[in-house]
Amino acid sequence: MQIQRTISPVDGSVLCERPLASTAELDAALDRAVLAQRAWRSSSLAERAAICTRFCAAFEARSAVIAGELSWQMGRPIRYAPNEVRGTLERARHMIAIAPEALADIDPGPKEGFGRFIRREPLGVVLTVAAWNYPYLIAVNSVLPAIMAGNAVVLKHSAQTPLCAERFLECFREAGLPEGVFQVLQLSHDLTSRAIADPRVGFLAFTGSVAGGHAVQRAAAERFVGTGLELGGCDPAYVRHDADLPHAIENLVDGAFFNSGQSCCGIQRIYVHSSLYEDFVAGAIALTRGYVLGNPLEESTTLGPVVRTQAADQIRAQIAATLAAGARAGIDEREFPASRPGTPYLAPQILLDVDHSMPLMQDEVFGPVVGIMPVAGDEEAIALMNDSSFGLTAAVWTADAEAAVAIGDRVETGTWFMNRCDYLDPALAWVGVKDSGRGCTLSRVGYENLTRPKSFHLRLRT
Repeated sequence: MQIQRTISPVDGSVLCERPLASTAELDAALDRAVLAQRAWRSSSLAERAAICTRFCAAFEARSAVIAGELSWQMGRPIRYAPNEVRGTLERARHMIAIAPEALADIDPGPKEGFGRFIRREPLGVVLTVAAWNYPYLIAVNSVLPAIMAGNAVVLKHSAQTPLCAERFLECFREAGLPEGVFQVLQLSHDLTSRAIADPRVGFLAFTGSVAGGHAVQRAAAERFVGTGLELGGCDPAYVRHDADLPHAIENLVDGAFFNSGQSCCGIQRIYVHSSLYEDFVAGAIALTRGYVLGNPLEESTTLGPVVRTQAADQIRAQIAATLAAGARAGIDEREFPASRPGTPYLAPQILLDVDHSMPLMQDEVFGPVVGIMPVAGDEEAIALMNDSSFGLTAAVWTADAEAAVAIGDRVETGTWFMNRCDYLDPALAWVGVKDSGRGCTLSRVGYENLTRPKSFHLRLRT
């Protein structure tokens, strides 16, 4: 039996151990899911909504426990961990509320002598492979709407956050969801690939790295199975000449360093109009120096460790490579005594004198580091924002909404923000372009990825 061990970034201790599923256990789980889904798809939307609403109540009742476990599993400061509980509930409740309209039959209009409509059918069994950095928010994007749409779900969560999957299962059982409609498996990479290739799986929702996305595509290549891929990011922001500077500084520093920079839609590249550049840099450095790096279980901590020492070492290497290429450090790491080599605790960093030949401005770092460049105006900012293999989100700070829309129309991104960043609105489609992925979650459009259209064409008179 293979054992999966979760090492806490808080203190390096073994937080929990779970046996990895065997081939036989995977096979049995998929059989259960297929059988359960056949009955579940016949349930009414009102019944599904009632169960999912009870799931939300059970999840909310566990808020304090869930938040504490979250800090231990992936290192987010305890003062911020409850935000993920609230965000998960916001998304779940929104997707429940819009389901009657999003899943309703589509009427293409009258045609004499005929009845016609398009119905949205569930896909069957949805396999969700979720990442650790926002473990509940990522999972709920596909799990809840898939179940609302009449699918069964098998959730394979990250080895770093297995307790999150178990809390989901616990809450669904308390809500009265029929057995087999939602299951949790701890899977090796090989068995995950086997599950993706299995004909009993009707859709895969994957969140992870670009390399992981390619592995998913290879595993699915022998079948005509749908895949939703939310992958990496190297997200840009543009501070325009007419921006509210204090607001831009506050938002963008938070957008770069919240969750220790471990967000696919966190800000990694900032382009500032040259007229504001010096003041922006001074303000950003001053604000960053106010962060408290330390034990995430202490209320005073505002910046926790990254997920593991290996990740911290990789981030340090990317920073060092950018400095070696000619960048300048805006933060002296010694100002953060908790930052120590060989641990997952590392200081936030602002890199200046950067350009697009440097790793920071091209590669996903996934840590507390951001680069800042001056630009002459809109044209240069647009060109630089688009000079990336990623395209998840991008943002502009400006007082001119018309200009924001015009610039956004030209930026290659899945979501375009004005005067904010690093946020998912569940009423809007969450989607990436280029190496940031494909497919969509959330909003009415998200339901389209978890169902298939079936046309009904009825001749009423012969």
